[in-house]
Amino acid sequence: MDHSMHHAGMDMDHGHGHGDMDMGGQCNMNMLFTWSSKDLCIIFRQWRVDGPFSLLVSLVVIVLLTAGYEGIRQLTRRYEAAHAQRLNAFNTPAVGGNENVGESAPATAPSSHAPHSCDESSPLLVGRDNRRVVEQRGKLIMAALYAVQVFYSFFIMLLFMTYNGLVMIAVAVGAFVGYLVFGENMSAAKTVACH
Repeated sequence: MDHSMHHAGMDMDHGHGHGDMDMGGQCNMNMLFTWSSKDLCIIFRQWRVDGPFSLLVSLVVIVLLTAGYEGIRQLTRRYEAAHAQRLNAFNTPAVGGNENVGESAPATAPSSHAPHSCDESSPLLVGRDNRRVVEQRGKLIMAALYAVQVFYSFFIMLLFMTYNGLVMIAVAVGAFVGYLVFGENMSAAKTVACH
């Protein structure tokens, strides 16, 4: 059986209309592990490795990007700790406050109908409404930080999926550097997950 007819309408030239002109190399998309940096594009078509200098710059950028991921994780941990501390402040009695509730608290406590001498948004005023606002604001910020972490982790995954050994090593070196710089009070054990 002659298969030449089956391929007659399937032109496999992916030059995208450039004809026979060489337009400076195309992106090489590897699906197998390689050490080659020839026609290597990293994530974007515009992030192309043309030679040893651009390869070196790209690898340094990848190390910095991956280390930055650990920085975002550290920022998130610090924010979560500070947020928990702010919420715990609502559970502790106010400084100089009367801890014996039955003694003089009802006589000196401002009623909800009396004019307030302190501002409602004052951090010294501890109440249920303020706690709810702090809790909601904190949850929104933590959700945003989580979304940044997920996006960042998938970006790093795409770097790794170039299947280029040099890029993979740069990702690992970036994780190493990030842990050294930002990994204080953090266990080295981490699940191997995208986020």
